[in-house]
Amino acid sequence: MSNPTVHILLVDDDPTNLLLLEEILISEGYTPLLATSGIEALEVANQAIPDLILLDVMMPEMDGFEICRRLREDVRFQTVPVIFLTALNDENSRLRGLSMMGDDYLTKPINIQLLLTKISSLLRLNELRSQHIQSKVSKQIKEESQQQIAEAWEINDYISEKFRLFVPEQYLNRIAPKGVESIQLGNAREEEFTVLFCDIRGFSGIVESQSIRETFEWLNAFFSQMSQAINNHHGFVDKFLGDAILAVFDRVECHAADALNAAIGMLQNLDEFNKDSAQYNLQKPIKVGMGIHTGLGLIGTIGSDHRMDSTVIGDVVNTAARLEELTKFYGCSILASETTIANAKASFTSPESEIQNNHKFSSYLPQKPYQKRWVDRVTPRGKSVVLELYEIFGSLTHGLDQAKLNSLSCYNSGIQAWHQEEYARALDYFQQVVDQNLDDSVAKLYVERCQARMGLTHQHSY
Repeated sequence: MSNPTVHILLVDDDPTNLLLLEEILISEGYTPLLATSGIEALEVANQAIPDLILLDVMMPEMDGFEICRRLREDVRFQTVPVIFLTALNDENSRLRGLSMMGDDYLTKPINIQLLLTKISSLLRLNELRSQHIQSKVSKQIKEESQQQIAEAWEINDYISEKFRLFVPEQYLNRIAPKGVESIQLGNAREEEFTVLFCDIRGFSGIVESQSIRETFEWLNAFFSQMSQAINNHHGFVDKFLGDAILAVFDRVECHAADALNAAIGMLQNLDEFNKDSAQYNLQKPIKVGMGIHTGLGLIGTIGSDHRMDSTVIGDVVNTAARLEELTKFYGCSILASETTIANAKASFTSPESEIQNNHKFSSYLPQKPYQKRWVDRVTPRGKSVVLELYEIFGSLTHGLDQAKLNSLSCYNSGIQAWHQEEYARALDYFQQVVDQNLDDSVAKLYVERCQARMGLTHQHSY
């Protein structure tokens, strides 16, 4: 028994032949559709597309060949199997039937068993063809879909990469853990990190001496050099603020050391940048000041429902900015808070044995691995907390100021005497430092302070 859902269109102008074929098809489980003329056959086919057509050739008005030709013109019937049933047994009739894209040609009287076998065979063959076509189409659709998906991912990756130029990866991990679409106003996380604030000295004067285009070009080149050092030491730029950079370092247990290393790297890159300053029409080398502080803050999104920004906020940011301001007063390139030094576990370079024995003074002394020195104890503008300040001027592998390193022992002795209120002895040490290095502005400051404490001059204060 065949599938009862298989519909076979019978077309014959002889009612006796139709009745006979109808009974045979029903007995085999097929559902016959009957038509006694060409016009009726086309109407029936349009109402319900048959699975196979048994088509008599010799009929009045429209013969079977014409019916087949018209059916094949319609894309819906182009793959429906057609078997011609005819009394014509000449070769030309067979060729004509094939030219009309008939699938088979049986002459009357019809061998019923042969007819049923051909019907079953053609239906099975057509089913296999349909499955093959469907498989091919599905494969093509799948390949096209995969290609479209791959292209979509490629576009998404491209957009994501461009997006990361505006929002660093470290921000996205916090504010969009489930993808960019999950970003919402107020997404934030409180944690401890280190902030580095860098500012260009005398920027307004430089801008006044150049065209806007020239300033724009060298500023981008400068930011590229600074960003490279920041990225190399696991930090990321939060903001470019005109002539300033706000960078964040968030590596657990390493962020303070990362910030100190980045600051040293930034000064090294600045030296390289200044070697090419002539091409940017810069009359003098670019100088910077950097403030570094460690503390708690929020990293997240801020703004409104219509416009938001990723940012970092907290006292740690404000304090780093205040330390940068103090670099102008002390004439230093890098100032770091004691909090940063402690978090970096950066004990300063080994001091002289006579100072090393003084436990009261040990917190002011540099030890490995950074080249740095205690500068002052101050309350920055707008702050109520007293901060211990340290100047960073190199590391064991990258010295930035050999003159300060050479006079470090004498400087530390002066600081010790200053804290012991032995101002005459402190003055002697600081004067020796100045004699060795006329550019040491911190030593000069302590010469003035010692002289003021001794009543020799008026004291200047921050």
